[in-house]
Amino acid sequence: MTSLSDLELLNLISDPKTQEKGYRVLIAQYQKRVYGIIRKMVIVHEDADDICQNTFIKAFKNIPNFKGNSSLFTWLYRIATNESLNFLEKKKRRFFIPIEDHEEVMVNYIDHSSHIDGDEIQRILQKILISLPDKQRLVFNLKYFEDLGYEEISQITGTSIGALKASYHHAVKKIENQLQTK
Repeated sequence: MTSLSDLELLNLISDPKTQEKGYRVLIAQYQKRVYGIIRKMVIVHEDADDICQNTFIKAFKNIPNFKGNSSLFTWLYRIATNESLNFLEKKKRRFFIPIEDHEEVMVNYIDHSSHIDGDEIQRILQKILISLPDKQRLVFNLKYFEDLGYEEISQITGTSIGALKASYHHAVKKIENQLQTK
């Protein structure tokens, strides 16, 4: 299936006769990428699946308010990243989990889950990424894995480009330092 432009998608969704098809196309076009960024943040497949569903539900409810100041992709990513960060924050608060214990649970999941693919180097990188602060990890994931530019990441996160560059630099330095000790 060929991708539709934002305008074509929005036209499908705004017409009551084609609205359902529009939503199906929106999901087909973006679900894999949205799930991917969520999964890199929350690690656990079931949590990522739930957050991905919540992201699209929120998008469906709010699409009439979409102003077009960014691409649909950027708008969906903003919703997905906010949902992911909110989920992580709630999880830490709800269970009163110290950060170190939360990291240990996530590392354990990487070691033992059948939902985690990749070789040993990828698993080591994922474990290191878990140790980064959530926002720093998000910036690293968007820049490194998603290959987004700072301008687009700024639109997604609502953070200045200078702050994003600093976050990415700090994340890379922490990763390099931890890789050298492995």
